[in-house]
Amino acid sequence: MKKIFIIIVSVLFTGNIFSQDTSQLAEKKYSLHWQATFIPQYHFKFNSPYTGTNSLLPDEPIKPSITTTIFLNYKPFKNTYVVFNPEMTGGKGFSQTLGLAGFPNGEIYRVGDPAPHPYIARLYVEHRFPLSIRKEKVEDDENQIQETTNKDYLSVLLGKFSLADFFDESEISNDPRTQFLNWALMGSGAWDYPANTRGYTMGFVTQFIYHDYHLRAALTTVPIEANGPELQFIWNKAMGMVVEFGKKNLLYKNDQIHTDFSIGITQNIAHMGNYALAINNALATFTTPDVTSTRAYGRTKTGFYINFDNHFNKVHYYINYSWSDGKNESWAFTEIDRSFTTGLRFDGSIWKRKQDHFGIAYVNNGLSDEHKNYLSTGGYGFLIGDGKLNYGHEQILETYYSWNVWKKIFISPDYQLAVNPAYNKDRGPVHIISLRLHVEL
Repeated sequence: MKKIFIIIVSVLFTGNIFSQDTSQLAEKKYSLHWQATFIPQYHFKFNSPYTGTNSLLPDEPIKPSITTTIFLNYKPFKNTYVVFNPEMTGGKGFSQTLGLAGFPNGEIYRVGDPAPHPYIARLYVEHRFPLSIRKEKVEDDENQIQETTNKDYLSVLLGKFSLADFFDESEISNDPRTQFLNWALMGSGAWDYPANTRGYTMGFVTQFIYHDYHLRAALTTVPIEANGPELQFIWNKAMGMVVEFGKKNLLYKNDQIHTDFSIGITQNIAHMGNYALAINNALATFTTPDVTSTRAYGRTKTGFYINFDNHFNKVHYYINYSWSDGKNESWAFTEIDRSFTTGLRFDGSIWKRKQDHFGIAYVNNGLSDEHKNYLSTGGYGFLIGDGKLNYGHEQILETYYSWNVWKKIFISPDYQLAVNPAYNKDRGPVHIISLRLHVEL
């Protein structure tokens, strides 16, 4: 904790080198920003008649996490952008980041060493080809340059990034640094989106943006091992694919009252194990099923997600549903095969706190029959497994308040209630409290 405190103070002290006054600048060649997020998290003791290798422990101390990121976007040529984001993370989640499919801290990764470590989060090049003469003013922001640019374009992007930067977006529930903390509320829980342990991948993205419509597609690397740090790409044997279509203002009354929509089709191909085969092998040998013993290249996981963002002046409401076939091993994100989430955000201007906001959301996660049967017979995934299973949908309620303390400093108390953690009705419920400190420059 002392090291984490020293890091926060030192970065806050030197962080003003990244601030910039763009109010008098019509055009910029670069954008430079910084963020730091510190989250201590605690869960109260809960009912736990038994525990397995991947169970959430019923009694443990406060678990802190920290992330800090530099956002650099440089425009060397017209319509060409180079994005570079060095990042550092530290801390460790509850029970070695195990025991909940909808894990309660989106800033925590399944890494063995809790000490802060630097790495490159994003490094990619994007070029945009204008499709019309329509222009729009873009404000200076994280990875966004202040400029007047073409509103309609076709872009090609290559490098290292997070697929969540471009796909499955929601203005209401998307970012654990400023919104909901839970993994299942960062995006579509059943999309096992290709990424290394820290949430980043390498590959190719193309975007077609025209008026209120968009069409996006990506081809990326996948982890070599389930939720592992190393990535690989082998055509038709180990790769990730996603295609998304969306429309802003699907239902439109004015700029304050409208609905945005998107739908995505996903497929991962990787060195996955198969749940049914693992169960059959175990029955034949009178052993506990082990999905890792059945791994083979070319196995697939196919699914979809659908999002609706509804804006009603100062009240915002979203609905998300995602599904995957769940026949083969969970590989990259978390162990969710079906997920329904919905939530509300209230703007603080309602109570005369313009920069504050309040959010509340509900999550209902489920498993495929194959995945459920595997855990019920004693199998373990990379994230969950209590040794046996009295199956029930994992349900989570989360609420938070984002308080703008001063300028770009925010403090957010957060509460989560997890019912049937890891889909097990024998355990829980779990009450979780957090206090997030977020700073931007």
